[in-house]
Amino acid sequence: REQVVVWLKMWSLEEVGNIVLRVPSLILLNLLYNVDVQVLIQQLRARSEWMLFKYKFLFWNLYCGAYAFSLVVLLLPVRYLVRLYLCILTALLLYVGHQTSRDYVQRELESAYDGTVYRDPLAVTHLITALTGHIIVSTLCSFLMKTRQLWLFLAPALPLLARLCLVPLPALPMVNNFAMVLTILEVLSFAASNLFVPYNLVKHAFQVLIQVEEVYGLVNLGRILWKQLAFPLLFLVFWLVLFVFEISSFLKSWNNLDKNQGFLFIFLTSMAKCSSTPYSLLGLAFTVSYVALVMLNLCKFYLAGYGAFPNENVMHRGVTEGVCNCTVCFLSDRGVTEGVTLLLLSIVVTSTLQSMIEITDPIILSLGASHNRSFWRHFRGISMCLFLLVFPCYMAYKIFRFFHMDFWLLILVSSCILTSLQATGTIIIYLLFIVELLWSHPIESLDEIIYYVNAVSRVLEFLLALCVVTYGSWESLFGEWSWVGASVIIIHSYFNVWLRAQSGWKSFLLRMEAAKKISSLPRATARQLRDNDDVCAICFQEMIEAVLTPCCHFFHAGCLRKWLYVQDTCPLCHQPVKPLGQNQTQPSPSGEERD
Repeated sequence: REQVVVWLKMWSLEEVGNIVLRVPSLILLNLLYNVDVQVLIQQLRARSEWMLFKYKFLFWNLYCGAYAFSLVVLLLPVRYLVRLYLCILTALLLYVGHQTSRDYVQRELESAYDGTVYRDPLAVTHLITALTGHIIVSTLCSFLMKTRQLWLFLAPALPLLARLCLVPLPALPMVNNFAMVLTILEVLSFAASNLFVPYNLVKHAFQVLIQVEEVYGLVNLGRILWKQLAFPLLFLVFWLVLFVFEISSFLKSWNNLDKNQGFLFIFLTSMAKCSSTPYSLLGLAFTVSYVALVMLNLCKFYLAGYGAFPNENVMHRGVTEGVCNCTVCFLSDRGVTEGVTLLLLSIVVTSTLQSMIEITDPIILSLGASHNRSFWRHFRGISMCLFLLVFPCYMAYKIFRFFHMDFWLLILVSSCILTSLQATGTIIIYLLFIVELLWSHPIESLDEIIYYVNAVSRVLEFLLALCVVTYGSWESLFGEWSWVGASVIIIHSYFNVWLRAQSGWKSFLLRMEAAKKISSLPRATARQLRDNDDVCAICFQEMIEAVLTPCCHFFHAGCLRKWLYVQDTCPLCHQPVKPLGQNQTQPSPSGEERD
């Protein structure tokens, strides 16, 4: 309940308006990007050189002016955005008023009654209807512009006044045109009086930005602008608007479509059309990030309820999925087609599955290690692991069936197999914890078994990464070579091969060193344990068998081995624990040396 209240407080009316009012400027920028002015100029040149000379600079000025207007509207503060949209809405209402007058004049001309209005019931009805519309429009305009001068917006009602003054019917269209010209002049006068407002706004904004940059720095300035303008949500709403429009256009022409194409084709085609410009591509990246974030939050909620949300990992916010999606779109030399869109969806799903296994692994292992007896929590954890084991394999099979295999798809398939391997290792370790829970006494070699399970899993992951690098190198040398592919191979070799090998070898050396130290330490006798009469300082369990450190402290051999994996000092006095040679003597607990 508290989470819902916090979420509702975040969505105030001002923040909603901050997003919704900026979406039209993004749509206009997206449309302007698709307009090729040079093609229009070539078409004019094909018609006549005179038209080219007359309209060339007009087109370029309109194009640049529309770009500048869209950028200014995109960056305006909310209060100025509201004023701008109120003015635009007022202009639209005035247009509605003129349409009402035009319809009234048309009905009067069709009725051909040229007498006094109040003598004809039909003419009275037409007049009252039109007059009511004008009163409503004028009232709304005065309310939007925050003025009590209602007469400023009654220019469209001049044909009605002329009809009451017995102006002949043939003259009513001329009066309507005069009213329209008068309204246009009024709008132009208002625009001229506010002509320097955009310049003053830009000047003031620039001064404020300079002051903020001097106080907080350039990075913090960018963060402040990013937060105030709410770019992620803005691009999300912008892309969803484009996507809904494309889907609706397909549904309108549903009868003309091939019935064998199916909904998947419509979905992929709509996504491809909504990702043809840098603005829509950025919107797709933010949309993917939010969708991945929702999926990861659902995974957390399914596994641990609301308790999983306070300690949120930065890497589990969907950012990785959005960045991968945007990167593949930029690297694609074929544009964003249906096939590329399907590949993008596969990449996003694969990355999300990888994040889900990173979330699931510590939760399910903590359930097994803490001996939690809640059946439903264990069921949710093991069902999630089984899903992350089966679904990536199924997805890899479908990728093999749909696409022609190359280096990029091999990376995608290897990520699916990697997720399945990690899920398999997690399930095996969880089952070992459950076996120890059901066993009558603790399993002494459980730590070694878990280490070997993890070691086998890491070796398989290393071999998988090595196969990917080998295939990529072979394809670059004997197939199609590119700088992008070579860069990916180098990065993949460093992070997934070299660092994995280095980490695994370091872990193996630490375990060998710890085992060597433990084997060199003497075992405590029964009398020493009886005289010590204490528990192990690491696990706080009774010591039936123990080893004695050079600093005369007693520990379980397995507990001390786990400790030495992390650091080579005594857990109590922090003196170095070194392996004893044949000529070294071990001091007794009382401080005397033993032979």
